Amino acid sequence: MPRLFTGLEIPAEVGQTLSNLRGGLPGARWIDPENYHVTLRFIGDIDGASANEIASMLFRVNRKPFEVKVRGLTSFGGRKPRAVVAAIEPSKPLIELQAELERMMQRIGLDPEGRKFIPHVTLARLHDASDQDVADYLSLRGYFPSKVFTAERFVLFSSRASTGGGPYVVEDSYDLCA
Repeated sequence: MPRLFTGLEIPAEVGQTLSNLRGGLPGARWIDPENYHVTLRFIGDIDGASANEIASMLFRVNRKPFEVKVRGLTSFGGRKPRAVVAAIEPSKPLIELQAELERMMQRIGLDPEGRKFIPHVTLARLHDASDQDVADYLSLRGYFPSKVFTAERFVLFSSRASTGGGPYVVEDSYDLCA
């Protein structure tokens, strides 16, 4: 039973910039750059027939390529930080694509996504990292000149059930070319 999600791939040159920010944070488990992505919709563990239905339905998305802007680092989890992430500017085309994918998943019977969509790239998962260590790390490395790339497709990823961080496999891709 595959674990699926839709997302945007991160180009190698942007991934290289982000990977240069790794290190110097106790309790961080750094994600490998080849597994960097922006999750659009987590789907979850799906049987083969449902996976095929989802994969074929995603070809109906008809949108234009759009710019994606990576703009600094932040953390998720507040006083108990659980991840260091690169923030993605929530542009109108990105929000609209995510909303369309959400509607499609609900149409086939999946529960609505329980969390608000906050576009990001996870760089590290944190275990027992203090909020002070995270704040110190972000003050040193959190700002960098924005990186911009063009999303020309989105993909259907699969992952094995694990503690997160990949490896992720591109099961299918869907061009943005309307």
